[in-house]
Amino acid sequence: MGQFDGQVAYITGIARGQGRNHALRFAKEGAAVIGMDIADRVADHMTYPPATSDDLAETVRLVEEAGGKILARQGDTRDLAFQQQLVADGVAQFGRLDHVIANAGILTWGLTWELTEEQFTDVVDVNLVGTWKTLKATIPAMLEAGNGGSIVIISSCAGMKAMPAQASYSASKFGLRGLAQTAAKELGPEKIRVNTVHPYAVNTPMGVEDPEGLKAFQKWGRHFPSIMDHYPVASVDDLTDAVFYLSTAAAVTGSEFQIDMGATKV
Repeated sequence: MGQFDGQVAYITGIARGQGRNHALRFAKEGAAVIGMDIADRVADHMTYPPATSDDLAETVRLVEEAGGKILARQGDTRDLAFQQQLVADGVAQFGRLDHVIANAGILTWGLTWELTEEQFTDVVDVNLVGTWKTLKATIPAMLEAGNGGSIVIISSCAGMKAMPAQASYSASKFGLRGLAQTAAKELGPEKIRVNTVHPYAVNTPMGVEDPEGLKAFQKWGRHFPSIMDHYPVASVDDLTDAVFYLSTAAAVTGSEFQIDMGATKV
């Protein structure tokens, strides 16, 4: 028996990294997965490798290889109609919706006054507005199912402690805290819990394969250290462990769960 037998999870950004790991582990624990990813370059100003349609196909293959059920489509979190249709089709196929993991996001680098308009608005639109659209698309299905459930929003330690050269990213991730707090208060009476997770560096292309991130660390390193020098980068399993805990912790809502090696305390 699995921890999530008979349940259904909606996960954004599943093509690789954290999202793929969440999808695979939910499937291994018995949940059907409804997933999406843009699986393409979101913006020209991204300086780390983008996910691809092949990555998304590999996630589907891995989930099915593990015996899981999955409905996955390529699309943009900023496209509300796309998300609403995917949710409707997923619920029609699997019968319910229990968990939402709002994982999709992008990062760009630059000084506050030197960022282009696109660098600021693209990041806020994907990370904050796109997550709101994820909630707008999924919450009605959770309410209709009447099973309660859990929403986990992946923010960042940059949403707890603003970082230099990350004005748009930090603003979007701070914004997710407010969004989550509001939703937690609204959905408490419906037995739906809403929490945020705040990672520091994670072993994904965004986390470790961005040359601009390395430059920022070299220039403003005093703002980026963690407490755990022996464990500088979290694994994707570290993040899924946190998501699993929050998805099952009946007494936890409105929390801000930091998987940051102590970085927000430095």
